[in-house]
Amino acid sequence: MTSTFVPAGATAGAAAAPAAVKILVAGGFGVGKTTLVGAVSEVTPLRTEEYLTSASVGVDDLAGVGAKETTTVALDFGRITVSDEVVVYLFGTPGQERFWFMWNDLVNGALGGVVIADTRRLDTSFASIDFFESRHIPFVVAINCFHGVNTRTPEEIRAALDLDPHVPLLIGDVRQRAFGKETLLALVDHLMTLPDPAAAPAPA
Repeated sequence: MTSTFVPAGATAGAAAAPAAVKILVAGGFGVGKTTLVGAVSEVTPLRTEEYLTSASVGVDDLAGVGAKETTTVALDFGRITVSDEVVVYLFGTPGQERFWFMWNDLVNGALGGVVIADTRRLDTSFASIDFFESRHIPFVVAINCFHGVNTRTPEEIRAALDLDPHVPLLIGDVRQRAFGKETLLALVDHLMTLPDPAAAPAPA
């Protein structure tokens, strides 16, 4: 009679733990990263927001976001259960330059990224795009239309951001759960079209 080894604390026939997929949500200060994570997360997202004070004057650029009262000082965290086999974990990065040092830790293990951009301040997203490109991490760009207004065409946005043609570009309102889901699905589709590095022939 053969026996089956069962680790301590486990039961025979127990379901395997779902695969964890990590996605980074990046972008400039005040573009909507916290909002996107909150819109799509199935659990109350973990937020590390603090009120802006006079101490940030001259340090954080509030141009275009003068009405903003809080800022992320560490990260935003959310979760989406896709199926019994797959769970997506979202990590929103802080947007201010003084917190960029955290990105190197947050990116560890990330499968892909979402760069959120504001057409009024496209230059604030350059650093996020450069970050993903320099680390060869696939990403999509989501244009957040503040007040439902977008004054640029997709072609103008691509040219301004110097996006490669294969990088998906979406335009919508990150407050809407449907747009957030569409953005994440676009990233998944993008990942599936990329070649598998494991399938590449070994160097001679």
